[in-house]
Amino acid sequence: MRELVYYRLNSIPPVEKHIIKRNASRMPAKKEKKKLFVLDTNVLLHDHTCIYNFEEHDIVIPIVVLEELDKFKKGSGSINFESREFIRELDRITENKSPNRGISLGKGRGKLYLDVVNDSMSSLEHVFTQNKPDHRIIALAVHLKEKKRNRQVIVVSKDINLRMKARSLGVPAEDYETGKIRNVEELYSGVNTYTGCSKEYIDRLYQEPFSIPVDEFPFREEPVNNQYFVLKNGSASAMAYNNSMTKSLEKVNKKSVFGISPRNAEQIFAVDALTRPDIELVALTGKAGTGKTLLALAAALHQRKYYRQVYLARPIVPLGNHDMGFLPGDIQSKLDPYMEPLWDNLSVIKDAYSLKSHTDTIDRMLETGKLSIAPLAYIRGRSLGNVFFIVDEAQNLTPHEVKTIITRAASGTKLAFTGDIYQIDTPYLDSQSNGLTFLVDRMKGQKPFASINLLKGERSALAELASDLL
Repeated sequence: MRELVYYRLNSIPPVEKHIIKRNASRMPAKKEKKKLFVLDTNVLLHDHTCIYNFEEHDIVIPIVVLEELDKFKKGSGSINFESREFIRELDRITENKSPNRGISLGKGRGKLYLDVVNDSMSSLEHVFTQNKPDHRIIALAVHLKEKKRNRQVIVVSKDINLRMKARSLGVPAEDYETGKIRNVEELYSGVNTYTGCSKEYIDRLYQEPFSIPVDEFPFREEPVNNQYFVLKNGSASAMAYNNSMTKSLEKVNKKSVFGISPRNAEQIFAVDALTRPDIELVALTGKAGTGKTLLALAAALHQRKYYRQVYLARPIVPLGNHDMGFLPGDIQSKLDPYMEPLWDNLSVIKDAYSLKSHTDTIDRMLETGKLSIAPLAYIRGRSLGNVFFIVDEAQNLTPHEVKTIITRAASGTKLAFTGDIYQIDTPYLDSQSNGLTFLVDRMKGQKPFASINLLKGERSALAELASDLL
């Protein structure tokens, strides 16, 4: 409307121009019609609270989605938990109400509908050869688009193939974007390198009090709380830490933890963050072989006397086409292969010691339960007070799962999340939407948080080469 008014201004006398401009500025913007989002099962399994994230727009949950959720409600995995939680939430909001007529999701939000149309597949039999859940969801969206021509119907799914099928039939389809990071290449690394730094500042870090007030250092951009720096000037260099508590740039020294010695600058920074009492939450990212889990475990054991328990956990995500059901034995036997990488890291730490007494310390911690290694699903309902809690392979968690873990941390607890944001083993997460990426992006700059991206693989030259090229 406003463009049309200005387009015709030249043919109007000057006085009338002023009147039209003034009236045009007062014209209210045309209110956007409510959209109708049709949700796929994987969206609910990704985030059971997703129905509250579509603002004023309405939501349709096909009956076939409830049928699929019913299959996932039993089990100890994260998707089983999400399924049960959503079913409980749906039962709560639909109690004594008719979801077919639409149920309000609260002030400022739209309505929730359960659609029971089950004959919509008949119109698409010439397109789809199989009557499977994905096709029934798309068929319902096509049916709603034809039935409600004054509404924009959009399918929301984490499944790329389902989205492409929907679009091919003229139905817009989107990924579930809540918690998704736009540009993962610019994700906060936690480390900044200053080349050409004045030698004066480097020399000051090597002299008492081994620190420089933040307001005296010529930062090229605003420093982030708990950020680490590599300062270089020719052959002179120093490693420093932006201490958010003292508001000073402090020299970082290399130190070993429980027999494990860091081999590069990022590993030195990781050990420093893991052993600082005022940093309660640490994220270690990086490709395979960079030492993320090993350093976290060694740092935890090094500080064992300050914590009631050292707990190391990881999500159970099968690789390939076989899940736990294909493995022989009881539930513990089925879980052991998934926990094996964590035991491998513990073996490396044991081998780092030449004294038997140190190995005995680890064995004694395992026997008494002070050191515990278990699947992440086993921590549900547990108290996380005064615990050093390491979550390995955190890139396979959803943002909601990461939030759930952190909000369980009680007083005296330290959390370390490790993982490679590019090595996702679950089909409905990627480098932009996984929980570890979400954690680093949202917690950047917070005083209890530090993040280090480990760059150099230290496992072996072959492993480093394969990680880079394959």
